[in-house]
Amino acid sequence: MSSIQDITSSVPRNKKSQRKGRGESSGRGKTSGRGNKGSKARVGTYIKRGYEGGQTPIFRRFPKRGFSNHDFERDFYIVNVEDLNGFAEGTIVDQPTLVEAGLVPDDKLPVKILGNGQLTRKLTIQATKYSKSAFELIGKTGGIAQTSKGEVFAFPKPKKKFIKRDPVKKAKGDEAGAEAPKPESGKAEAPKSDAPKAE
Repeated sequence: MSSIQDITSSVPRNKKSQRKGRGESSGRGKTSGRGNKGSKARVGTYIKRGYEGGQTPIFRRFPKRGFSNHDFERDFYIVNVEDLNGFAEGTIVDQPTLVEAGLVPDDKLPVKILGNGQLTRKLTIQATKYSKSAFELIGKTGGIAQTSKGEVFAFPKPKKKFIKRDPVKKAKGDEAGAEAPKPESGKAEAPKSDAPKAE
């Protein structure tokens, strides 16, 4: 009685690939498993995701509601303070220096410094934005946080919150339909006299 390894030992390792589109005798029939005519029967066709044969796809039929800040948000390259420990003491770390060190890919976007980790070097850092924790860590080591233009960085002043005031209560004597008194003019009006005018 033969075992399974004896049966499969004579089978070649690489199976011959099926040749499609070589006529009815190729084993796949006239259309080679692609059905009749249409875009899916052609060579090199690409049907994008969500395509529904020409009718309006479902993602366009759905109503659009709400607001997204995606088109208006600001993007930054992020650098943590612990990544800056590789620079020598007293180095001026600007965007070209970060690109050269491989911490930032290019200068297409502004740089923001975050406070993850610990900073052990006294550095002069030039970036567009800083987190509060990063700003404190730079100050503790004796370093200087500057803007990308080389000016001293300062956080913007907090915006004033809108406080809704209570509506003004009218006095009991005031009437809604009462006319406001006319403002007094600077010129004094002449006293009216009953005497007839001279012709």
